[in-house]
Amino acid sequence: MTTTYLLAAVAVIAIVTFALRAAPFLALRRVAAAPIVRYLGVAMPPGIMIILVVYSVSSVSFTTRPYGLPTLIAIAATASAHLWRRNALLSIVAGTGVYIAMLHLFR
Repeated sequence: MTTTYLLAAVAVIAIVTFALRAAPFLALRRVAAAPIVRYLGVAMPPGIMIILVVYSVSSVSFTTRPYGLPTLIAIAATASAHLWRRNALLSIVAGTGVYIAMLHLFR
């Protein structure tokens, strides 16, 4: 394979990747004002968070020590941080930090 062939292949891959990443934003721009899109923008984030919490808690054993306390305390810390600041990044970092600390504390 020649250098020209490799550069052309990388250029084509880069263009296709960029186009595929930009396509949803370009398509959404046309339908952003539709009522269903506005509804999904409001309803999906809490729904996704509920699904993630249920999935995370589904593997926790509440019958053996530490009885799910690290998980429940971390969920409470995450919710508290979010209600306090309304900042998703702060909530995630706080919840993860509390969870790790609780795992080490309840060993």
